[in-house]
Amino acid sequence: MANHSKHAQSSTFTVPSKSSLVKIAATIAAMGLLATGGIVSRNLYTSAERNTANQVTAFSVTDSAEASRGNARELLNGDTSYVTVKINGKSRVVPGTNFTDVKSVLDAGDITLEPEDTVSPSLTTKVDEKTVITIQRAGASVEVSDTAIGFNVVKKETSSLPEGQEKVETEGEEGVMETTNLVTKSGDTVVSSNMISSYVKKAPVDKVILVGTGSTSSSSSSASASIGTTVPAGEMQQWAHDYLLSNGYTEADFTATVYIITHESGWSVTATNPSSGAYGLPQALPGSKMVSAGADWATNYQTQLKWFWGYCAQRYGSIQGAYSYWLANHCY
Repeated sequence: MANHSKHAQSSTFTVPSKSSLVKIAATIAAMGLLATGGIVSRNLYTSAERNTANQVTAFSVTDSAEASRGNARELLNGDTSYVTVKINGKSRVVPGTNFTDVKSVLDAGDITLEPEDTVSPSLTTKVDEKTVITIQRAGASVEVSDTAIGFNVVKKETSSLPEGQEKVETEGEEGVMETTNLVTKSGDTVVSSNMISSYVKKAPVDKVILVGTGSTSSSSSSASASIGTTVPAGEMQQWAHDYLLSNGYTEADFTATVYIITHESGWSVTATNPSSGAYGLPQALPGSKMVSAGADWATNYQTQLKWFWGYCAQRYGSIQGAYSYWLANHCY
């Protein structure tokens, strides 16, 4: 039988050499630097990212609705000016540099004026930041107005009354003419007014006065007769309408005629201006120059109207031309 004997073996530990120890220490130190360096670099990056996010750039000031003019002026240009422009009551602010006058502000704000706009102050007025430029845009509207038409006074002779005695048979009533105009206004200022239509809404009623011719010493005619110029306004206008249309004129010419004569004399053939002496339906000055249209110019409404139409054509080119002038100047 074989004998097995165990012998204890001694363990041996080899001490690293000095050079090995140095390498091991260097490796551990390098690993530590890498670990701590990554943390430090991450913290530095995060810190830099925060600082960048919190910085205000030259453009970020425009992102705030509350940015003041002072901040905006500092970022844009120290010489920037701000001028307020009001257009039909609505305000806007125009920024810019080197403003000299109102026109320069409008140019900078790309504000184009329409032909009928009104600007205050004028385009050449010097401006600063206290200046407020007001622009009124013109707008058109239809306006309807009523104008009174004067009534005529008609006298009739009658033998039923004693000679020299007068009595009102019919009271006079003014008529009404309705006129429709297209009126263009800029603010409260009327820029233009053009008549669209006009018609007699209510015809005037003549005032009729009876004049007595009766006498106890002689017989008198029972018939009454009109004296003087007693043609009703409605009849004169009807004749004028028919005459104009049959001689190549238009309804607009008739309307213009009615408007002017109504305002000048109220359709009174013998109307006389006490201060100037102007006479008749068209208020000719002097009235005697209407003799060019007929010898009966003083009492015949047809003669006076023919002279009126000729005068309009000679001086204003047409009845419409005289009407436009009358609207602008309240005379012709």
